[in-house]
Amino acid sequence: MNAHTLLVLAQNEMRLRMRRLSTLVAMLAMIALGWAMIGNPVEGTTMISIEEARVLYTSSALALGSASLMGPLLILVGFFLLRGRMGEDLRSGMGSVIAATPVNSAVFLAGRWLGGVIYLGALAGVFMAAIGVCHVVRGDGPYDLFIYLQTYALVLIPTVFFTASCALAFDSIPWFMGKLGDTIYFFIWVFQLSLVAQIQGDTTGTLSWPMLLDFSGLAIAAHSLVAHTGISSFSLGASTFDAALAPIVLPAQLWSGSLVASRMGAAAVALLPVLPALLLFHRFSPDRVKARLGQQRRTPLEFANAHLQKLSGLVQPLFSIAARLPGWPGQVVADIALSLVASPVSIVVVIVAAASSLLAKTASLPGLLIGLVAVWGVLVCDISTRDKTAMTDDMTAALPGGSAQRYWRHFGAALGLGLLMMGGIALQWLVSAPAQAAALLIGLVSLSAMATCLGAVSKTSRLFMGLFLFGWYVALNVRQVSWLDAVGFNGAADGRSMFFYAVLALAASSLGWVVSQRGAGLSRP
Repeated sequence: MNAHTLLVLAQNEMRLRMRRLSTLVAMLAMIALGWAMIGNPVEGTTMISIEEARVLYTSSALALGSASLMGPLLILVGFFLLRGRMGEDLRSGMGSVIAATPVNSAVFLAGRWLGGVIYLGALAGVFMAAIGVCHVVRGDGPYDLFIYLQTYALVLIPTVFFTASCALAFDSIPWFMGKLGDTIYFFIWVFQLSLVAQIQGDTTGTLSWPMLLDFSGLAIAAHSLVAHTGISSFSLGASTFDAALAPIVLPAQLWSGSLVASRMGAAAVALLPVLPALLLFHRFSPDRVKARLGQQRRTPLEFANAHLQKLSGLVQPLFSIAARLPGWPGQVVADIALSLVASPVSIVVVIVAAASSLLAKTASLPGLLIGLVAVWGVLVCDISTRDKTAMTDDMTAALPGGSAQRYWRHFGAALGLGLLMMGGIALQWLVSAPAQAAALLIGLVSLSAMATCLGAVSKTSRLFMGLFLFGWYVALNVRQVSWLDAVGFNGAADGRSMFFYAVLALAASSLGWVVSQRGAGLSRP
């Protein structure tokens, strides 16, 4: 393998990613997340509690807690940030140029992988720096840089390796280049978290083979805490504590030889997805990639769409209504109709969702909303990017209202689909639970604004999809925290959380509109 060529490819990959506006957004999100993750003991919250006693914010405690909580987010969101480079090469025509070069496929893929590793490592470094500043403000004891570097390396190197390896594999294997691959990876991520719960059943803190699959770092954090405290009842994440109990101090050195060995083993296992990428890499071959992209039955979803084309006739009245409505409202209705016609399966989904939300009993509405909001998020994630993907953005910008109205049209279409699917739930809650109805409506507006904004900023639907699915999963498992209950299905939303999401909607809409007008969103080369 030519080391110089590999280095050049990795540097080029790193530069391309670092120049994107989406990278700046991701880094700002890392900083905000770092501060939000560290509960303020003055307000009665802490990041780690053991049998209701808080753990002091020493360097070892903050490093272990923040790194292990960062792991699951980096696995999901990092994948969607890295994903899609091969597809952009195909659409831009660079794929043919790359295929014609004498660079060996293994060297090319290694360069892509190494560039992704450096990129994710940079995001983790920004996050660690934010935690360091938080340590200075809220920490107990001196800031020990060595402890932070050691802990972040041991916890997150397997995370970074696994995420970069999966992103490379899913971009290199033709069958997984579309939404099918995105969906499969989400279930891999869910399985990873469920595996963590199984591993945590073994509280000995010793090396075992399932620990080799702990790429997120949550299980290794649990084992380390149990090994040094002898207590298996603890909370990792934002939680309350009993101020009457004496605080617990973790030792400065939390890493035994067996735990270090387990992380080294996990890092090695994390490289395994690269093997199918090497064996099945399409190398932009027209008979393996472009033909597949043109097929209408490439995935089960497209197979279903092909057999449900006749349902598109149900949407034709919407186009007639759109033609009669002037200005922005007509364009929103047309965009909604286009979304439904482009995927006839979504017509079935919207009809079933609308009927269910209107006819379901009040007691079953929260459970129904959990499923509907997940389906809606996947359905609308690419509304703001499909013009760019289809290379019709210049043409749609020439329509009345220009790019400004196009941005608000995409926002209106996402919100309109949400109201079609979940408006019945809001109507029922207006009578039985007005606060939850308000939370649902404000949450839909906020999430629609985020989908449109992140699409305009990153020029890809995957950034919103990754953040949305992560937030949905966390809200599903942490039901008492009000600010996680964006649409009210947990019943925990209150006035403060609704105000937060209203402000978030305003900020996201403003940022996305400014970016769309200035053309500052970075297209992937």
